[in-house]
Amino acid sequence: MLFTSAEYAVFLPVVLGLYLLFGRISLRAQNGLLLVASYFFYGWWDWRFLGLLFFSSAVDFVVGYGLEAVKDERKRWPLLLVSLCVNLGVLAFFKYYNFFVSSLVDSFATLGVELHAPTLNVILPVGLSFYTFQALTYTIDIYRRQMKPTRDPILFLAYVSFFPQLVAGPIERAKHLLPQFTKPRHITPDGFANGLRQITWGLFCKLVVADNCAGVVNAIFSTAGPVSGSLALLGGFFFAFQIYGDFSGYSHIALGTARLLGFELMQNFATPYFSQSIPEFWRRWHISLSSWFRDYVFIPLGGSRVSKPRQIYNILFTFTLSGLWHGANWTFIAWGFLNGLYYLPKILFGEPLERFASARVAVVRYGTMVLRMGITFGLVVIAWIFFRANTIGQAFDFIGSIFSPTLLVNPLPFLQASGTVRGAVYAVMAIGAMVTLEWWQRDKQYALEVDTKPATLRWATYACVIGLIVWLRYTGVALDFIYFQF
Repeated sequence: MLFTSAEYAVFLPVVLGLYLLFGRISLRAQNGLLLVASYFFYGWWDWRFLGLLFFSSAVDFVVGYGLEAVKDERKRWPLLLVSLCVNLGVLAFFKYYNFFVSSLVDSFATLGVELHAPTLNVILPVGLSFYTFQALTYTIDIYRRQMKPTRDPILFLAYVSFFPQLVAGPIERAKHLLPQFTKPRHITPDGFANGLRQITWGLFCKLVVADNCAGVVNAIFSTAGPVSGSLALLGGFFFAFQIYGDFSGYSHIALGTARLLGFELMQNFATPYFSQSIPEFWRRWHISLSSWFRDYVFIPLGGSRVSKPRQIYNILFTFTLSGLWHGANWTFIAWGFLNGLYYLPKILFGEPLERFASARVAVVRYGTMVLRMGITFGLVVIAWIFFRANTIGQAFDFIGSIFSPTLLVNPLPFLQASGTVRGAVYAVMAIGAMVTLEWWQRDKQYALEVDTKPATLRWATYACVIGLIVWLRYTGVALDFIYFQF
């Protein structure tokens, strides 16, 4: 069920009405309703995967109970291993089995050895990577004695399957979200209004920014044969805003929906394209996943408390693993590894321009800020080309053409021939509006969190955004959120 679909527009008000009604009965009844609603929401795509969701959740619930009951450290580790093997085993089977088998066959083929390994015709369950990582925070944190397990199965199942963030995050920590299911939730008028504003901003990011960019991006990246540097750069630029508008839009709708229900989810994006370095970008982009890999992979490997060579290895390994998490394709692995390489100059040499960031002369200070943001955004766009490309070869071809004389070729004839001129114009207008609002509200969690006085200015801002949604929204076939495939 898409957040932008007519079905969801019916589903959410019905759930909210029942939620308020059940809240008068008991907290357990309210949690039970959330569990039923979440399973209905997930089953809307394919009811067959409800059993998989329940199975992995049940295993983690039992393991969490056992980790608390067993005091002998030597016996606790095998229990955690059960949770890791079940969750990561399911993820590996559905998401990576065919990829690794095909890669193995191709590797032997280059050596002249022909292998016949079976592949499987399986569907990747939507949201599997997200709820798997969320469930693992529960068992790992109990193993580390950082939290106590819950004895309420309804509460735990509702936590794992919580529908606002079930299929594309943010990836919540059990320490943060689980306690919110144990306390009465009071829906205040301010909280409800705040939720509606954030949902509205999420719809703008998805329907206006991301979906208008998608038409241009798909046309460019589906082109057979070489493309000019101008088209390659245009494709990378529009994809940067497509994936940002698409994924941040989902996160904003998820956070806004959770607020309507009295929950507070963690912020997943913090205006990442205003970052002045790659490390800062990763503190602002997909925060829930970045912090997950930091806390559960990078730090256990030794983090930054090791020698420089080991620190470099830890960074490259963590980023490469993050790329693999995104998808079973060498393009994602290359994207992750490249971002790890981007990170290394900070570790080895520091940031040479950082000393100018606090200069007393305003021109130097702001000029340095713009330059650093431009360099960071340019590096990110190059990396996004690997993420979006169909093959590694296509990514290198695109990047090579950007650094060639064809960068000066006029892209307009291609846009006219592909029928994407209107989408490109709408996308540019939408990107301009989004960047302007986010810069104005860059210290807030989202752009429509407007507290400016007088009230007429706030309402004028809301009206402008709603007007842009009506005027510039993509009107073609409904597009899935990009991260549904991960």
